[in-house]
Formats: sequence, structure tokens, C-alpha cells
Amino acid sequence: MGTPDFAVGTLEALIGAGHEILMVVTQPDKPKGRSGQTVPTPVKVCALEHGITVFQPERIKRPEAVEELKKQNADLFVVAAFGQILSQEILDMPSLGCLNVHASLLPKYRGASPIQHVILDGEEKTGITIMQMNAGLDTGDILYQKEIVIREDDTYESLEQALMKLGGETIVEALTLLEQGRLKATPQDDEKSNYAPLIQKEMGRIDFSRDAFAIDRQIRGMNPWPSAYTTWRGKQLKLWRARPKETEKSGAPGEVIEVSKDHFTVATGRGVLDIWEVQLEGKKRMSSRDFLLGVQLKPGDILGAN
Repeated sequence: MGTPDFAVGTLEALIGAGHEILMVVTQPDKPKGRSGQTVPTPVKVCALEHGITVFQPERIKRPEAVEELKKQNADLFVVAAFGQILSQEILDMPSLGCLNVHASLLPKYRGASPIQHVILDGEEKTGITIMQMNAGLDTGDILYQKEIVIREDDTYESLEQALMKLGGETIVEALTLLEQGRLKATPQDDEKSNYAPLIQKEMGRIDFSRDAFAIDRQIRGMNPWPSAYTTWRGKQLKLWRARPKETEKSGAPGEVIEVSKDHFTVATGRGVLDIWEVQLEGKKRMSSRDFLLGVQLKPGDILGAN
């Protein structure tokens, strides 16, 4: 059971390891973009490429969906970013239970958006947890974990790709241990848990009174969605790549204090941000060098003023 790109890594790894996939369960196709054209989920695309039956229930808890799952007589359900809550009836269905591939080192970062939040919070490492699912939200026993270092330049997109690959490796290793009877369950320490709520678009709005390093983490954590953004001369300006640094230079938060050929520098509440890649409203994403060739940005301009 899975839906987005992250879950594709798990599915492909299970197939590659020779496990028999009876059925793939994913969210219904949804309209996307300005055209409103209905598109399949990434997991559905992967499943169909491998000739695997796909089931797309509107609500997994409905009686007809539950009956469809029962028909499969599966030994195990593997869940990776599926997007629907499983009922206790479903959790109890397979003889080996339901294993969840979660993109954090539980008990830290339970919830829907752990990958973004570890970047926003400045964590140095994250990883994959294979968890025995229960009725709570990411509260089941920990079965197996693997860590990964978060690079200073990691974005949500790059870290998701790394964790997608690691998720596939981790579930395959965990299932080998399960078959050998060597997978041990460890209850989570709730006192060490925190929650990673769903990312909202408004979380991308930049407050330049914050320190430069926090804003850099916001830019990376919101890349590619919803993106970190501000305004300049009444238009939205997205910041795609920046470099924070401590400096003696000062200015009002959001003030452009220096403009060079290939980047410009903005003051924050503490430190400054060198901006290397942007996207002005109505334009394509581009390097700051190309951006500065086409506009009259100058020291003293204020970002986020309106």
C-alpha cells in the first residue's frame, strides 16, 4: 500500500527481492495541473509496468474494500506513505501483520511530513524505520532502522530520493530477518516523540527577521513544494538556493545589502543570505546571475515589503 514517489522505492525493492506481490493498493487517480487531466499515482504506474493488480479504493475502511483485501489472503501488508488510515480489522487481517516504512528515526517525527521537518529543524541525521503498525499514528513497535546523514545542501527533493532508496533496502533486509525469526520488536518511547504535521503552502513564506541559517533550512525544506517565497516590487519571488553566513555587515531584515554579478545578499535577523537561484512571478526558475541581467535590483531594496 503506497501512493507517492517515496513508496515506489519500496515496491521496486520488494519486486527485485523476489517477493510475491499479490496486489498494490494506492489512492484513486486525481486531476493535476492547470489542465485538470487525471493522472495515476506513481505507485500505480510502477505496479502496472510490472503487471501487478492495482486496487484504488476511495476509502480503504469501507466494507467492499475490506472484502477485496480479504480475498488476497496475504501473509503481510507493507505500507509506505499510503495516505489513508487502516482500521483495526485491516491491521489484524494478514498473519504477519502490517509493516510500515516510515521516513524518520521513530519515535522522532511521527506524522505526514517527516522529511521536510528534519531539514527545517536542522537535524544532522534521519533514516528509515520499519514499524509494526497499530491503531495509533506511527506509534507501533520499532522492528528495524537504518540511518542516513543529512547533507548541508540537502533539499526535501534530494533527501526524499535518498530515503526512497534507503526505504527499499531497509524493508528487504527487515523481511529477511522476519523470515529467519530474528526481527525483534521494541516499543517506542513516547517521551522522545515529536510530530511532523502536513506541510502547508503558507509555511513557505519567508520571515527575514529570523536568522539566516533557519531561512536557509526553510528554503531547502520547501524545495520543490511549496517553495520558499517572498515579494519584491509587488511580485512573488521564490528563493530556490541560498547560502547563509555570519558577517559584520548589517541591514534591515529583508534588505538587499550587496549585488554582484552572480548573486545578491540579503540581511536577516542574524547573519546574511547569499541568494544564488530564484524565480520571479511569471518567469522560469533561473540562476541569480541570469535574474540580475534582466532586472534592476539594487542595494537598499527590501524583500517582503509588500
